[in-house]
This record gives sequence, structure tokens and C-alpha cells, in this order.
Amino acid sequence: MNHPGMLAALPPEQTGPAAWYGPAMAKDTSWISPLSPADVAEVSAAVARNADADIAAITAADFPLPGLAPRLAAIREELLHGRGFALLRGLPVGAWSIRESATAFYGIGAHIGRARSQNAKGHVLGHVKDMGLSSTDPTVRIYQTAERQTYHTDSCDVVGLLCLKTAKSGGLSTLVSSSTIFNEIRRRRPDLLPLLMGPIATDRRGEVPAGMKPWFEIPPFTWHEGQLTALYQRQYIDSAQRFPEAPRLTPAHVEALDLIDDLANDPALNLHMAFQPGDVQLVHNHTLLHDRTGFEDHPEPERRRHLLRLWLAVPGARPLPPIFAERYGSIAVGDRGGIIVPGTTRLHAPLEAA
Repeated sequence: MNHPGMLAALPPEQTGPAAWYGPAMAKDTSWISPLSPADVAEVSAAVARNADADIAAITAADFPLPGLAPRLAAIREELLHGRGFALLRGLPVGAWSIRESATAFYGIGAHIGRARSQNAKGHVLGHVKDMGLSSTDPTVRIYQTAERQTYHTDSCDVVGLLCLKTAKSGGLSTLVSSSTIFNEIRRRRPDLLPLLMGPIATDRRGEVPAGMKPWFEIPPFTWHEGQLTALYQRQYIDSAQRFPEAPRLTPAHVEALDLIDDLANDPALNLHMAFQPGDVQLVHNHTLLHDRTGFEDHPEPERRRHLLRLWLAVPGARPLPPIFAERYGSIAVGDRGGIIVPGTTRLHAPLEAA
């Protein structure tokens, strides 16, 4: 099955820090960056400076971090060109109001990139919590439930999460290198890769830009200007089949998608982490898939799991192939991604989950 002609026609095996394996990464905790008292004081001063600001309008210039900004610039480089993820630890969210926490998170994010809308309502600040909904509703997105999400990418360069409160049990964050998954498929089943590098319909879950279909067709793996980029959400690929006009998944497609899922779930490849309140996780979508385990929440509403989320377009990010415009709206570096529905979207940062 692995003959030289077939392999020669595929992108090469991926090397470098983005093609990592979970057990080795779990032993290397250099991706955790603790905030010092001086860092926290600097962030707190910037929060106070923006006490009356429109959070959605805050820029890096509005949120000065003279001591922390060089570290954030180094983290941005690590996201784009290194292992693809980082964790800042130690924001005092327990002592802050929701507005103060949101301002701190948004201001830190502004030093990484430009916030993008996460839904058709124009929310540049998302709330990840169980809203008592179910993914069986085709208009519900899985982050609004307590269900396991499964490994996927978001529609932006970098996704950020700020943990405010943890669940009673479960709700672990998990990561896996999409470059490593590609390498494993290339070694084991290269005959399936052409299917994964061809367009596959993915459900927009009811958030449809004007003039577009209720699904988009972007390959799970693309090879563009010498870089491998992943875009994947299996549950939404499956739910796109509810549209009779969407291209059908063949048995070979299902086998290929099942192999992605099997590899992503392999503990020899992935990394699990438990958040603490005050943790900020940053993940590069183009080289990593991320997931969240299902969880049981506290019965008291004030104790329930709650994360804030940012989708960021990052200056200096990789070029993306033109087909990504079908989902990202634009492929212009630093000004792409998110979900924009013209006529209904006003960018804002809500302080409560909708």
C-alpha cells in the first residue's frame, strides 16, 4: 500500500516543533508561563486604565504592558512557529469582577492578535459554559453544552481561553498535533490522504453568511506554500450530511475521518491538561486540534464551569490557501477568520453568556 510513487505525490513528512507527541510534551512544562506579582500588577494597572472602555475596542496601545509585552511577543512566535500552544498562569480572577477579568483577557489578547467575531451575533468575547443545550439541535454549537467536544479546529489563527471557574469533574482541555496525525496517516494509510486533502462539507450550524451555502467545503488538510494546515470538526462534517445537496461522504471518506479521530484519541499522541482559575491557554489552530472532555458541573450556578474565549487573527501568521476564504471571509494575514453575517453583526464583548 505504501509504494514510492504514492508517497512522492504527497506532502512530505512534517518535522519541527509542531509535530510533537503527547507523552514527551507532558514532561516538558516549559509551555507553562507563570505570571509574577509584577506581571499581575502591570495587568491590573492596565485593567484600571480601561475601567470605562468599550472592551471590544481595546487595542494593545490602550493596554500597555511594558514588562509583559516582550514575553507575549515571544509566545506569539512560539504559537506560530514552535509547538503551537502556551499557557499563562496566575491571573487573579477570583478577586476580579467579570468585567475586570474580561478586560484583562481581551487586553492580553490584543498583544497577540486582533479579536474576531465568534458567532453571527458579533461576539468577540465568547462564554464557554453549559447552557443546558444539546448538540442534537443543529443550531447549537458544542461549547454551549456539557458534552465532550471531540478534536477540532476553530475558524481563526489562534484561539484563547481564560478559565474563570472549573467543573465539579471533567472538562479537561486536550491537544494533539495535526502535523503528527498527518505523519501517522502518511505512514500507515497514505492511500486515504488524497481524500483528506480534497473538499469535504462542514455544517455552519445555522450561521450562514449572505449568499453562502449552509455548509462550507474545505479539506481537512491543505498544503500551501510549503506548509500543512488543518481544518477539522468531525461532528459538523457528519451533521452537514443533513443537507441533501451537500456532497456525500463515501465509505472511504468515513474510514479516513475515523482514522483522524482514532489517532487524535491515542494517548501516545495527545496531551491532557487541567485548567486552574486564572489560566490563559493559547492554541494555534493551523497546527493543532483541540478538544474538551465532557464534564459534570456544580449544582450551584455561581460555581459552574465558565471560560472566556477569544478568536484571534495574528500578524505574521502563515499564508492560507484561497479556499479558506469560504470560511474565513478573507485570507488576508491579520484580518481574517471569525463568523460575520452582514447586516446582523455588531462587534461587541458581552459580559454574560447569551
